[in-house]
Amino acid sequence: MSQGPLIVQSDRTVLLETGHPDASLARHELAIFAELERAPEHIHTYRITKLGLWNARAAGHDADYIIGSLKKWSKFEIPQLVESEIQNTIDRFGKLAIGRDEIGLTLTSDSKSVMAEVSSNQKISEFLENPIENGYRVQDWARGALKQQLLKLGWPAADNAGYTPGAPYPIELVQDGWNIREYQEEAAEKFESGGSGVVVLPCGAGKTIVGAATMAKIKANTLILVTNTVAARQWRDELYAKTSLVESDIAEYSGSSKELAPVTIATYQILTTKRKNEFTHLALLNARDWGLIIYDEVHLLPAPIFKMTADLQARRRLGLTATLVREDGRESDVFSLIGPKRFDAPWKDIEAQGYIAPANCFEVRVQLPDEARMDYAIADQESRFKIAATATAKLDVMRRILKKHSGEPTLIIGQYLDQISEVAAALNIDKLTGETPVDERERLFKAFRTGEINTLVVSKVANFSVDLPEASVAIQISGAFGSRQEEAQRLGRLLRPKQDGRSAAFYTIVAADTNEQDFAQNRQRFLAEQGYSYEILDAEDI
Repeated sequence: MSQGPLIVQSDRTVLLETGHPDASLARHELAIFAELERAPEHIHTYRITKLGLWNARAAGHDADYIIGSLKKWSKFEIPQLVESEIQNTIDRFGKLAIGRDEIGLTLTSDSKSVMAEVSSNQKISEFLENPIENGYRVQDWARGALKQQLLKLGWPAADNAGYTPGAPYPIELVQDGWNIREYQEEAAEKFESGGSGVVVLPCGAGKTIVGAATMAKIKANTLILVTNTVAARQWRDELYAKTSLVESDIAEYSGSSKELAPVTIATYQILTTKRKNEFTHLALLNARDWGLIIYDEVHLLPAPIFKMTADLQARRRLGLTATLVREDGRESDVFSLIGPKRFDAPWKDIEAQGYIAPANCFEVRVQLPDEARMDYAIADQESRFKIAATATAKLDVMRRILKKHSGEPTLIIGQYLDQISEVAAALNIDKLTGETPVDERERLFKAFRTGEINTLVVSKVANFSVDLPEASVAIQISGAFGSRQEEAQRLGRLLRPKQDGRSAAFYTIVAADTNEQDFAQNRQRFLAEQGYSYEILDAEDI
């Protein structure tokens, strides 16, 4: 027994003493299989969940590794109940297997009692047909839905049914003036050997390269689904630069273009567009014989895409994300329909290798003026949040931060369009929102990248899939309540390594003693899990 930084409790919570010299090492191992729940200054609380354990198992970590890690870092003995629960939960993974023979899909198990339990479940029995040795035949359309229901029952199935190869297409990485990083190559290999699933890497760590490397391994028609048109064009440009693909090989399928090619990049928005209550572009999913479907920013998948993905189980599916956290709680659907976590790398590990910039995080608290404080006191909860988030007292802090970081490429990020307009006007800075035409967005992003302008006020449109490598300061003035994934995305805007090696600075301005301050603590949980700490400042400290 060590004098480590962890205390493991019988309710499967784990306390991490953040001031302990081994806290960072323990946190990295803990994050593989546990989720951070609370992150005040000195003691962080993690919870060991079934889904976390199954994701760890799918990524190659067995029960011995997990229990051994807890024992190595724990201050006290691990409760026997926790040990046995971890072992039993891990043992459930793959106890059932979905396979395919010359007739069709099968569900089998080497345990008669497990098979009896699941086959007697009413929802699962709807997917099953004739009994076979050790199991049942499965209706061919039900592969995705069956995995969802089995997971809900606590029996995550190993999907060994294979994939249609898709129409072959020659794709090669062209490493001219650059080299694929070791972790990117490993992520692509882990995905290929697993068949389908999710790769978790920090913003700025080159998830697009992992996608390109995977395409070069699969060598087949590929459909890439992205969050918006700007992201689509960045994927296109990166594929031109880093692979053998040329202009005629890649098409964009979005609001402004409806082309198809061996590599087609489509937006989630176009797939979820309805006319007369019908999804009008679903034919895209079967328009070509895809060998690979890539889901960029998989934690942002709109709900209808899950339904579509349930029908795409015969295609290889690669999810790319910086965090498996979903604010709608549908992590289990990512697991069962896209696939389990195949690879992840802690942010601080990649930072230590010099591939992402170090970052310092600050929370700056401002006082609401008396008039706003009165409005806040009598408002409902949602209105209170907006009053706090859009407090005019934040403007002076923005000026101080801009002066402190004069000349550095800076993003001011907000949630509310009226606030963004007011800040842009008051500080005489260009603004960029969802209402900005795509061509103008690209012009502003290009001007920022080249240094023609060094400050932008942006809405949540810049949260994801926007490559602004030289941005080194972010000032977050309002956000989506307590969204952990948004906090991760916004810090991610700053983590591209800087040519001069400087650190990034991430400021969040919050109204003190309001629900915005409460939500800010929740937002910071994900970054705390990755090893970042927030320094609390008063406005006068800037």
